[in-house]
Amino acid sequence: MKKEAGLWIDHKKAVIVTITDKGEEIKQIQSNVERQLRRDADSRSQSAEIPPSDTRERAFMGHLDIYYDQVIATIHDAESILLLGPGEAKGELKRRIEHKKLPGHIVGVETVDKMTDPQIAAKVRQYFQSLEK
Repeated sequence: MKKEAGLWIDHKKAVIVTITDKGEEIKQIQSNVERQLRRDADSRSQSAEIPPSDTRERAFMGHLDIYYDQVIATIHDAESILLLGPGEAKGELKRRIEHKKLPGHIVGVETVDKMTDPQIAAKVRQYFQSLEK
């Protein structure tokens, strides 16, 4: 069965559209990742609460790795993959997909602003329909 996947991704969420012979499915994955750790308002010594920036960055990247692996698990069997998004996340995911050597191949990477789920689904459908012509 043919399976195509398109997704819009940023560091907060991914909207994944999979298209098969049986139809279309939209799924969201939340990253639950925060760029900045929150400071406790009652804390007298904030330096004890907040780790050094390199530690925060490693923690952030570790959370992103888990998030990207969840996304990859959803699209791992797609023959063709379209990546959409506004910032760095799409490129980071592309590198992770290539590193994991998935059987499918990335057919496009596009920078797009925020979109609704139906807009994402329509863009993915339109992209793959244009490839079939």
